[in-house]
Amino acid sequence: MKYPGMGDPYKRKKTIRFLVISAAIGAIAVLLTTTIVNPMIGKQPHNACIDDINTNWKISFTFEMIVDGQKAEIQPNIGVTEECQRAIYTLSNDGTVYAEWTEDPNFEIGHFLYISKFPIRDMEQSKSAIYVNDRLSENFINTPLQDGYHYKAVFTTKAYDEAKDKDYLPPEN
Repeated sequence: MKYPGMGDPYKRKKTIRFLVISAAIGAIAVLLTTTIVNPMIGKQPHNACIDDINTNWKISFTFEMIVDGQKAEIQPNIGVTEECQRAIYTLSNDGTVYAEWTEDPNFEIGHFLYISKFPIRDMEQSKSAIYVNDRLSENFINTPLQDGYHYKAVFTTKAYDEAKDKDYLPPEN
């Protein structure tokens, strides 16, 4: 079977040269990503491990979440694995969340949702809200974290059917 660009010796040489250059560019991109970009991402506060870091800045706050009208349980050990403890973590399922870093990194509630792997893209943003100490936050998931505050996240999934929450029967007399 003949492959395109392999019949004529001149075209074959050109095709092979193109493939070698493409492979070299791909290899350089992978090398740069693994040696430069990934370590930089790993040092960002919301991605870094705090096991070997002297953390001077520490806060705790309470968090509760409601998804489609149902209270969701906050899982214990969010941000804690055998290899690493993240800068934002939980120790139990009582809703208390802890954050630590070397100085104030301006954490936001969205960082906690990211670490907990919450599927924010599956939520209807126009029908969702974040409350801080029972007051609606204008910043949604960009709401800054503060020590001792209570955060309540109310989310509605894109697939949620609101009709099942309404009773269409006439009122009883």
